[in-house]
Amino acid sequence: MNNSDRLNKKALLPLIMTVPVVFACVWFLLADEPRGEAITKAASTPATTSEQPEPGITEAPLAVGEDTPIPYQTPDSLGDQPFASSLAGTNIDGNLRADANGELIVDLETRDFFDYFLNTIGEVSAEQALDQIRTLAQQSLPESAAREAMALLNRYLAYKDASLALGNQGLDPARQHDPAYQLEMLKGALADMKQLRRRMFSADTHEAFFRLEEAYGDYTLATLDIQQRTDLSAEAKNTLAEWHRQQLPEVIRRTETRMIEESGDHRARQQALSDADSPSEAGRRLRELGVDDAQAREVVAYMEEREQFDSQYQQFQQALASLDNSGLAEEDRTTQENRLLKQHFDTEQTRTWARLRALGSQSP
Repeated sequence: MNNSDRLNKKALLPLIMTVPVVFACVWFLLADEPRGEAITKAASTPATTSEQPEPGITEAPLAVGEDTPIPYQTPDSLGDQPFASSLAGTNIDGNLRADANGELIVDLETRDFFDYFLNTIGEVSAEQALDQIRTLAQQSLPESAAREAMALLNRYLAYKDASLALGNQGLDPARQHDPAYQLEMLKGALADMKQLRRRMFSADTHEAFFRLEEAYGDYTLATLDIQQRTDLSAEAKNTLAEWHRQQLPEVIRRTETRMIEESGDHRARQQALSDADSPSEAGRRLRELGVDDAQAREVVAYMEEREQFDSQYQQFQQALASLDNSGLAEEDRTTQENRLLKQHFDTEQTRTWARLRALGSQSP
């Protein structure tokens, strides 16, 4: 996974949603993958929620160019036998790094690194996961940077516990399915989360860990708000949504724009398939929309296969109707039905399709 993908992942995942699922997303955002008090107790130093950085932590500059040599960095992999089986075959997401002065470089890669190991808790004990972080920090970084990393991890664990407590707020059951109420609750939840993060982390760490996520959150709230407005035309809503999109940091603006374009392309292609009178026409329409020839041929071949199946299924249904009027005993009828399946459908796949369609036609 490259640096851009990692940035996009943390910024986009928590808030990719639509109005019907906003309410559920409030709890996803508030929980922020907390692991409970057991994690904090397993940390090597006491947690604190003061507004100043942990003693000994000196945030390094956030922007480190990809071509800048990094003297100290944790490895990319845990090897062939990681401590948790779920990590087998994966590279470590994120890393811990230190500059030439031996100071910890705090960026989004740091948070990704913490989460990669913390997400194994439950599969392994909190102590095991934390010990892996501690070991890699001590083996890969200067002593001072390793201490800074563990102090920052301790603060991050305390933040996760505090964010869990934020999720324990009461809701109005009578209004929980109201989109306006969902949006109101989401705004309040994100505001509370921002305040908690600013209280628990230094300005530099807050910027490094949460800037992209919060920028996308603000954008999502703005666009949801626009969609709920009744005094705006569809054109005005689209214009305002695009204006908000242009305010996003470039790295997630590109991703958001690509997602929208791909969604539009998908809808156009589905419409082309629906409007086509034949598989060959569907292929022509897809090529006009920019689908490459190989993919268009695959779609045409599949549609032709389904078209042939539909014809065979009609003949099969006619043969079944004759069975229904034959007065056969149930056992004999089943035997004859299986014979007809093999007679009309020459592959196991098409026979399975036929059984599924028959079951579907019997559903109330």
